[in-house]
Amino acid sequence: MKSLNKNILTALFVAIGTLSAHLIFIPIGPSRCFPIQSAINILLAVWLGTRYALSGALLISLLRNILGTGSLLAFPGSLFGALLASLLYRRTGSALWATIGEIIGTGLIGSLVGFPIATYFMGSQALGLFFLVLPFTLSALGGAVIAWLLSKSPLHKIFKHH
Repeated sequence: MKSLNKNILTALFVAIGTLSAHLIFIPIGPSRCFPIQSAINILLAVWLGTRYALSGALLISLLRNILGTGSLLAFPGSLFGALLASLLYRRTGSALWATIGEIIGTGLIGSLVGFPIATYFMGSQALGLFFLVLPFTLSALGGAVIAWLLSKSPLHKIFKHH
C-alpha cells in the first residue's frame, strides 16, 4: 500500500477515534477508558505498521484532550499499547500477538506509567499504583474484541500491509 494511502487510512481512523470518543468511553477515576482506541491501535499495527499505529494513537489522544473527551492518561494508555502491538506483530506476523501486545501495553504498562501522571499532573491523590490496571486492561480487552471482529471482515484483505 502506498504511503499516501496509509496516511489517508490513518487519518480516517483518527477521525473515527476522535468522533467516537464523544459516545463510547468509560469514566473510571481520573481516566476515560476508551476501547475504540485499543481496537484502532491493533488494526493500525496489523494493517499499516508501527509508524502509523503510533501516529494514530498520538493524534487521537491529542485531539481527545483538546476537545475535552480524554484525559492526560490517554497518552500512556494509547501509545504503549500501539507500540507493543506493532512490535509484537512485526516480530511474529500474528494478529493474536498484536492483540496481546495491546492488552499488555495499555493494560499494564500504560496504566503504571499513568499513575504518576494522574497523581502529580491531575491531582488524583486517592489512587493506588495498580488502581488503573483493571480499567485500562478491561478497556483494552473490549477493544481487542472489536479489532478481532473487524480483522475477520473483508477489510482485513484490503488493508493488510504485507
